Amino acid sequence: MRSNRGGKKDVGAGLKYSHQAQNINGFEEGVEFLPANNSRKVEKRGPKRWIVLLALLIFFILISLMVGFLVWHFNYRNVRVQKIFNGFLRITNENFIDAYENSNSTEFANLASKVKEALKVLYNGIPALGPFYKESGVTAFSEGSVIAYYWSEFSVPQYRVEEVERTLSKEYVLTLPPRSRALQSFNVASIVAFPTDARTAQTTRDNSCSFSLHARGEEVTRFTTPGFPDSPYPARARCQWVLRGDADLVLSLTFQSFDVAPCDNDGNDVVMVYDSLSPVEPRAVVQLCGTYAPSYNLTFLSSQNVMLVTLITNTVRRHPGFKAKFFQLPKMTECGGRLTGMQGTFNTPYYPGHYPPNIDCTWDIEVPHHQNVKIRFKLFYLVEPHETLGTCTKDYVEINGERYCGEKKHFVVTSRSNKITVHFHSDESYTDTGFFAEYLSYDSSDPCPGMFTCKTGRCINNTLRCDGWTDCTDFSDELDCVCNSTYQFTCKNNFCKPRFWLCDGLDDCGDKSDELECSCPNGTFRCGNGKCIPKSEKCNKKDNCGDGSDEAECDSVSIVPCTKYTYKCRSGVCLSKGNPECDGKQDCSDGSDEKNCDCGLRSFIKQSRIVGGQNSDEGEWPWQVSLHAAGQGHLCGASLISSTWLVSAAHCFIDELGIRYSEPATWKAYLGLHDQSKRSATGVEERGFKQIIPHDAFNDFTFDYDIAVLELDKPVDLSTVIRPICLPDSSHTFPAGKAIWVTGWGHTKEGGTGALILQKGEIRVINQTTCEDLLPNQLTPRMMCVGFLTGGVDSCQGDSGGPLSSVEDDGRTFLAGVVSWGEGCARRNKPGVYTRVPVLRDWIKEKTGV
Repeated sequence: MRSNRGGKKDVGAGLKYSHQAQNINGFEEGVEFLPANNSRKVEKRGPKRWIVLLALLIFFILISLMVGFLVWHFNYRNVRVQKIFNGFLRITNENFIDAYENSNSTEFANLASKVKEALKVLYNGIPALGPFYKESGVTAFSEGSVIAYYWSEFSVPQYRVEEVERTLSKEYVLTLPPRSRALQSFNVASIVAFPTDARTAQTTRDNSCSFSLHARGEEVTRFTTPGFPDSPYPARARCQWVLRGDADLVLSLTFQSFDVAPCDNDGNDVVMVYDSLSPVEPRAVVQLCGTYAPSYNLTFLSSQNVMLVTLITNTVRRHPGFKAKFFQLPKMTECGGRLTGMQGTFNTPYYPGHYPPNIDCTWDIEVPHHQNVKIRFKLFYLVEPHETLGTCTKDYVEINGERYCGEKKHFVVTSRSNKITVHFHSDESYTDTGFFAEYLSYDSSDPCPGMFTCKTGRCINNTLRCDGWTDCTDFSDELDCVCNSTYQFTCKNNFCKPRFWLCDGLDDCGDKSDELECSCPNGTFRCGNGKCIPKSEKCNKKDNCGDGSDEAECDSVSIVPCTKYTYKCRSGVCLSKGNPECDGKQDCSDGSDEKNCDCGLRSFIKQSRIVGGQNSDEGEWPWQVSLHAAGQGHLCGASLISSTWLVSAAHCFIDELGIRYSEPATWKAYLGLHDQSKRSATGVEERGFKQIIPHDAFNDFTFDYDIAVLELDKPVDLSTVIRPICLPDSSHTFPAGKAIWVTGWGHTKEGGTGALILQKGEIRVINQTTCEDLLPNQLTPRMMCVGFLTGGVDSCQGDSGGPLSSVEDDGRTFLAGVVSWGEGCARRNKPGVYTRVPVLRDWIKEKTGV
């Protein structure tokens, strides 16, 4: 608003009209001029220009605000959003009858009608809900006295959605007087509702893929996704399985086979299991997607006699789905208890299955007087997907006032007396495997007789002290050490580390001191040929090293001169980027670096939880092949590189003792095999060979060029347990210190016997110079050392020809090497020797076309 002060015009100021006598000379009107009081007011003028502009500006602002308000009012405020809430309520004056399990029964319909009327009365009585409430539907009933599971639909203005969700998040008891005869003597309590995933909401009115199952006695009930296993489950489907048991029992559900679309963020297919008959997030037990090995633990327990399994598919990918079984168990009457004696074990309920939700267990442990208690957790998995890191507010173990949760490797908790209390709690949602623990009594003055005591209380062998590897979670086994100068060096922080970790480009000490004593000074780059150049000359698109190594591992991709360190595209140009093949990014202009990349990906990508050894999971290494010689069983391993070709070691096919190992007819290949005693198991394929091609330059004395390719007599069908591994380009590097996996059915110790279950071991690439010092005059450029100088993990007899698998950051696996030879198995300072695959990549291509 504009002010009137000093701006109002007086049009009569200084001018006055009057009638006077007529002049004798003629008739005229008299005019008298009076003095002006304010000379500035004499001249009549319009408003100043800035005032006009300001007025126009304010006018347009007001118009804009009004238009905006009208747009918001008609296009936002009045926009209605359909919101579905799933919930459940307890009817306290009803007893459950069998007819309530049948949604088509008269009894079900009558009780459902009362529930819907009660919900209508409740919601209409709440100002924040009543105007938006539309309808409700009842999906199921269960015991206790009677629990009704329902959905409610609201049509809510967009701007009031949060208010409605906040109001519905409270628990209600129906206390309003009945407004209809249907609610007379109908007592309802514990009414709760939760926002529902829009995909799940569609199942409330679609019964085309809905099933209801009831366990009987001790029988096992089985069910599958539609079409399993002969055809994939329906695309864009909404399926659910209502699982029931008898009153006062609980259910045990196990997925025996599970293969749905991979987990991703783009509308993935998902299976949800609920400890309820209503699909509400606070009662979700587990969310599953992707593929699991048959040996993976997928057993889940309920806290009551019902469970709900839902499958929501948003893709058209072809996957078989799942096969599951369930049965009923007596409900636990107590959990925990009193434990006494020198030692013993205890675990979460139903271990190794997933513990049930909504449970508390307490163990009071007491050992003899003058002793202390040590709790050693051998396995510990209390992972809650929505748990805030470090808070342990959902599932946890509490000891000495401290809570533990998450995934932990071996850890120990001790007491200051001969008593200790362990409390375990799980909330109403997501569950896990739990823990397996043992308690021990010990003398506090000597807690680990004959062993080293970590500051955490854990006992380890004295041989692990000061060996360069951290075996105590608090590093206490590697503190205050005197390093063995023969095979160790001393970091500036006084840690001892293996000498072969020097100058490998990795910060093994933690203070980078293992990378400061290299031959090249600070600020320079060490070339592959040992030459030192300024770091400024690295990745400048010039071969300053002379061997191309300064341009081989650059973040930016550029075309550089071709050397043995560079990747060559099919077009003939070479790239500066290291290991560009099959990394998911097209670096070659012709796309050749990302062609033929249907390899090296495992269906079973879940982390294995290994108990008591290094057994692999079924399907964990789908390129692993077992080679059987006639009448002798398993002798060597091999790697699948395509549907018709394998890579193995040439020394496996040397004729000896009158046996023609070089003849294809001598051998059988078993693909998809996990257990040597189950070669006829489902998924295992047996093949013969058309030809065996060892390298022409193979030397059976030095084992140089120890590689062979084998052609199957007919192609193998690829599956979740049979897939090829990726072959690295000839420029691909596996640097010293890199962790790599070796697998096979070979001897589990030197001079021992072979394994039935496929074994796996994680080892590290050893610096070539160090390896040459350990095995003088025995290595060639076609060989690489992988293992530990302290021994302990290694390949052995029977593993020959098998894969050395390098798992990259994106999960794709490359064949880094082939098991070749070694001095004994897992000896100290005698690492295993493997054939370098990149060096022989061109030969493999020449012989197989792969």
